[in-house]
Amino acid sequence: MDLVVIGAGVVGAACAYYAAQAGLSVAVVDRGPVVGGTSGAGEPLVSDKEPGPELELARASLRLWSDLAQVLPADIEFEAKGGLVVAEDGEQLSVLREFAAAQARSGVAVEEVGPDGLHDREPHLAPGLAGGFHYPEDAQVQPARAAARLLECAGRAGARLFLGEEVTAVTTTPEGRVSGVRTARRRLLTGAVVNAAGTWAGRIAELAGSYLPVQPRRGFVLVTEPLPPLVRHKVYAAGYVADVASGDAGLQTSPVVEGTPAGPVLIGASRERVGFDRRISAEAVQRLAAAATGLFPVLAQVRVLRVYCGFRPYLPDHLPAIGPDPYVPGLFHACGHEGAGIGLAPATGLAIARQLTGAATDFDVGPFDPGRLAEPAGVSPRNGN
Repeated sequence: MDLVVIGAGVVGAACAYYAAQAGLSVAVVDRGPVVGGTSGAGEPLVSDKEPGPELELARASLRLWSDLAQVLPADIEFEAKGGLVVAEDGEQLSVLREFAAAQARSGVAVEEVGPDGLHDREPHLAPGLAGGFHYPEDAQVQPARAAARLLECAGRAGARLFLGEEVTAVTTTPEGRVSGVRTARRRLLTGAVVNAAGTWAGRIAELAGSYLPVQPRRGFVLVTEPLPPLVRHKVYAAGYVADVASGDAGLQTSPVVEGTPAGPVLIGASRERVGFDRRISAEAVQRLAAAATGLFPVLAQVRVLRVYCGFRPYLPDHLPAIGPDPYVPGLFHACGHEGAGIGLAPATGLAIARQLTGAATDFDVGPFDPGRLAEPAGVSPRNGN
């Protein structure tokens, strides 16, 4: 077998899809179901990314999502609905204007929207907002279905899928090169392993005798009862951009509200580093509900049917790790995307497939080289067996 992908989330599914399309023999292994980890919600965005390598990766991924929407079933619910970032006052608007101008210089389509124009685009927005910016390229996709459909396509190209099987070892040759993976049920022999294990990617690196400082960053999403069309775009407040870029371990919340084709409205976003604690935070939920009704007062009378949490795979410099491991030949990483994994998945999967086959990409993956993440002093990666 040419390749084993560890992780059946949307990033792992994209890696399997593009590798299988390139003619590689592929197996995907996950300890749970498809999208059983972090890929529970998300969307392809450019509006929250400052100019630099992640923005370029996001733009490449948006193009690929548009292509995939033409070949995958319609139930992935890809929708180029656009994003709307709003400011409460003139100071926030000035900060957003500077941010948007920098993005525009990098090629992002963005348009300033005055106070009256906001309500033309989103009639149910609260009055009194200072203005905002519209990003027509922002899109939405149903991540669970997208991952499932990518894996189905990979399967038709010969990929094999092993769910409910936790990887217990990444084996290596005496020379230290990857030779396979083991689960409780089987051993899969391969010359390459892609670590797409999301928040658990650090553990997979450790099993292989390497090091990757991935940490979980917990976030909550509120899901309302099904509603008639209410929110047309992904709408979020100016503070969301700063929260995405922050490395603060404490609780941060900023309102993000978007409708879905099925009717429920999704409300986020919170961030905090509390390990793998899955307990519902009443403070986080209350903050999110209050902020969402502040943006859309009509939501005050709407029932929240459920709350769920996910763990974003956080790396210290806020950039994902995409490419070969610096210590273990044959080990590749496709992880650490934090909250942007849905959006960045296609470009990540394509980059991994082309690295494996020696082909070139039309976007630069150098800034995501896992080799930039040096191990801490006193820790020496060691080979497995």
